[in-house]
Amino acid sequence: MQKSLVFTLLFNCLCIGLFAQIKTPAASPTATVTQKVGLTQVTVDYSRPSVKGRKIFGNLVPYGQVWRTGANKVANIKFDNDVTVNGEKIAAGNYALVTIPNATSWTIIFNSDDKQWGVYGYDEKKDVKRITVKSSKTATLTENFTIALDQTSGTSLNVVLSWEKTSVKFKVEHDPHEQILAEIKEKTSKADCSTDTYFDAADYYYEKGLDLNQAYVWAEKVIAADQKYWTYELHGRIAAKLGKCEAAKEDAKKCIEMAKKDSDTSYVKKGEAILAKCK
Repeated sequence: MQKSLVFTLLFNCLCIGLFAQIKTPAASPTATVTQKVGLTQVTVDYSRPSVKGRKIFGNLVPYGQVWRTGANKVANIKFDNDVTVNGEKIAAGNYALVTIPNATSWTIIFNSDDKQWGVYGYDEKKDVKRITVKSSKTATLTENFTIALDQTSGTSLNVVLSWEKTSVKFKVEHDPHEQILAEIKEKTSKADCSTDTYFDAADYYYEKGLDLNQAYVWAEKVIAADQKYWTYELHGRIAAKLGKCEAAKEDAKKCIEMAKKDSDTSYVKKGEAILAKCK
């Protein structure tokens, strides 16, 4: 009798172990999307439930109620640096991305409790920021809930939430200008500042229309240490903009000659552009 009982228990344990090893697709698979904007990384982790023929917004997801923005664990959004969201400042960090859908608009909530399973323990007091955005109807059905990061420029992107035939979006921006200026000031003031740093600093000042005389000084340091067609192009480009055309033409000719030997047609054209500017 005891042997029979032991055998039965062992058999049941074996069966349970075998069933536990069977893997099936998740009903709402997890997804991660990430995108660089400015100098910060934006990352969203979320789950993707399906429509499956159901009426979603205003039914499965009621209007006017807090939603986990997906399924299972609450959706998360992370910023590596301070950003602005629809013009509102939000500090670097990881946030629960909670929403309140309505028929024509949604409330987007950044909540400090990013470990919630669903929104059963949602605490409004932990909200860091709330913004309201318009919702729109889409022509086609989005079967699986989707969060996309749509790059709109080097310093901004749209976070787009789509499901069923509804879509909403909000803008995330990170302008690194002041951060870059601070880094340039710090690194160019060092005695062991590298040629690459002087090059990048001069190029940034040129592109942003900042102190061109300072940019020219840095470009001269580059030329003194490294005579390449791209360093002559940098020096000549800045010289031309300052009206130093004799120096600019000399640089341009050297740039073109060296670039032709290297079959770099893009820099040949850049050198020619300097000459054209200084005719």
